[in-house]
Amino acid sequence: MPAFPDHDTLTPFDAAWFDGAAAGLDPQGREQLHRAAAWASPRFGEEQALTGEPLASHAAGVARILASLQTDGATRVAAVLAALPADLSVPAPSTRHDPIAAEFGPEVGRLVQGARALLRLGTVARLASDSAAETGSQKEMQRKMLLAMAADLRIVLMRLASRLQSLRWHAASRIACPPELARETLDLYAPLANRLGIWQLKWELEDLAFRFLDAERYKEIARLLEEKRVEREAFIADAVERVRTALHKAGIDAEVSGRPKHIYSIWNKMRIKKLDFNQMFDLRALRVIVKDVRECYTALALVHELWTPLLDEFDDYISRPKPNGYRSLHTVVVDKDGRLFEVQIRTHEMHQFAEYGMAAHWRYKEAGPRGGQVAASSDYDRQLSWMRQLLAWNAELEAGPAGGQAGPAARAVGEHIYVLTPQARVIELPAGSTPVDFAYHLHTDLGHRCRGARVDGQMVPLQTRLATGQTVEIVAAKAGGPSRDWLNPQLGFLASSRARAKVRNWFNAIELQQRITQGQALVEKELQRLGKTAVNLEQLAQQLGFARADDLYVAAAKDEFSLRQIDAVFQQPAAPTGEPGVITHASRAESTEKSGKSGVLVVGVGSLMTQLARCCRPAPPDAIVGFVTRGRGVSIHRADCHSYAALAEREPERVIEVAWGDTGNTMYPVDISVRAHDRSGLLRDLSEVFARLRLNVIGVNTQSRNSLAHMVFTVEIHGGEALSRALDALAEVPGVTGAARK
Repeated sequence: MPAFPDHDTLTPFDAAWFDGAAAGLDPQGREQLHRAAAWASPRFGEEQALTGEPLASHAAGVARILASLQTDGATRVAAVLAALPADLSVPAPSTRHDPIAAEFGPEVGRLVQGARALLRLGTVARLASDSAAETGSQKEMQRKMLLAMAADLRIVLMRLASRLQSLRWHAASRIACPPELARETLDLYAPLANRLGIWQLKWELEDLAFRFLDAERYKEIARLLEEKRVEREAFIADAVERVRTALHKAGIDAEVSGRPKHIYSIWNKMRIKKLDFNQMFDLRALRVIVKDVRECYTALALVHELWTPLLDEFDDYISRPKPNGYRSLHTVVVDKDGRLFEVQIRTHEMHQFAEYGMAAHWRYKEAGPRGGQVAASSDYDRQLSWMRQLLAWNAELEAGPAGGQAGPAARAVGEHIYVLTPQARVIELPAGSTPVDFAYHLHTDLGHRCRGARVDGQMVPLQTRLATGQTVEIVAAKAGGPSRDWLNPQLGFLASSRARAKVRNWFNAIELQQRITQGQALVEKELQRLGKTAVNLEQLAQQLGFARADDLYVAAAKDEFSLRQIDAVFQQPAAPTGEPGVITHASRAESTEKSGKSGVLVVGVGSLMTQLARCCRPAPPDAIVGFVTRGRGVSIHRADCHSYAALAEREPERVIEVAWGDTGNTMYPVDISVRAHDRSGLLRDLSEVFARLRLNVIGVNTQSRNSLAHMVFTVEIHGGEALSRALDALAEVPGVTGAARK
């Protein structure tokens, strides 16, 4: 094995470092780590990380952290090599052309490439300009994408160790840590360490990040603890020994462990539960794991013999499990010096369930004020559970012949991918998704107008399968729609059923509009043949049994309705005044129905007879237009009236400009359409609205079909303000789904 550099040489890869970094490795692993340090050391030169830390020192520190986690040799070697200077914007080389893979093997090469991919992800996320990328749901997406990108979860361990080393360097060098780096640690890396069960990383990441983000509060809590961490841990060690001795005397074989609360976890609990420091009962905590439930309660009795319990702080989650299935005994006791601490007692089965099941520690702790109300049951959770068991297995192997050698890599096999918008917002898509799926996920209209895509800055075909970690930018037209080819599964444009449904809906809407246009032309042609061109088409549709005129048009276009039935409607005798479906009241004296004064002036013509068209019932301040009829003067229509549009297109020479004159106190009839869920008393409630607003109702037409009611009220109003008040009041009546002017 080559000799190490002299201590006078400025390199972190000395013999002392190697003893720590290679701890627990077999001879082959030690030789490979030594070779990696020698190969990388001259390549680091004087290069520094973005934080200012020398890259060589960073690599050495990461390797030592990974050694404390009993990772395998390949992981430690890759950690040293991944810190070498590299251009993250350049795609990773293939294994065949990768100098690291050629020198140290494909396994190390893959780990290094994976670590650099995660580093690139972190850089992109920190440069995010989209506020949505900072939300809690987006942070969760980033955690999932980080895991999904690491096909081998040892890469995640390397990234966590790298972040911890950066924080340690800031703390040791007293160089200010950027707030965004500390915040990202709390939002992304500490929760991941928690989920993977790497408690020693989690606590240190949280405490260091909290120290940099809020130094004053950190120091305040540190002072309130009144004892240093070493003293707190000594207290826990003494308590563990006392419990272990008492259980042994009682013939109970148990695992007893403890850990002091750390400063960030103390502050977090105070914040979430709104507690004062003096109300914190679990600054120190013990955990006792026994064989069965009977021994749980026996151990509880022994604990209460050793220390005085606080009965108000006892929780029996064995007899009354939490909603997510969490089971354990929690008790708070006080020693002779008045120091409070919590003891948790559970069986091995309960511990396994709490650690790896629905009540896994990360769900329980990260649910915040909801406590254990969140269940963990997805493939993502099971993948994390597997990784935590792998780490526990590594720790158990420490006493084995090849201590620290990891088992097979943890493969992140998922049904989803995670890609980035140009603003670094993470988007979750089904595996196999394309840029078109991505566009439809962002917005339906963007999907319709999608014409191309850039993936990591390169133009790609729309059928390209996206991969986790890629940045996708959509090239869209200003207008347009999807292609029918997108619905062809053989062409591979869409993988998401959701996006496919949106494309299908677009074509269905286009087809519906074409049928409406075709049917309207058929109906209007038939009305023209009958000489009934001024008829209200909505009312005609209702007379023929259709809810809307559009439904009539579609039926006519599909030959599901005979146009001869239109003629039959006009041949029917007038309905008697006592017909129960129509209620008519006397018009007021000032109404245009009685006075015949419309208040409309024909521009450039005096004393010309005018009448308000019944098809659209114009009223001030509607925009109006005139149409010269044969023998009935000028018919006044609303500018948006469909009947007027048809008349004007056919005989434009009869169109005449009109305007509202002095309307005085003239009342104008308007039609108000109300749609509601049919119920007893509905008509009465609607009538009370008009009575309360002092509006005169001169006609009501009601229809009910399939428990849905459609009513048309003809109401006399003076102007638009009264109409708006009526529509707002009608919309508030229970059961009403819509109220609008016809």
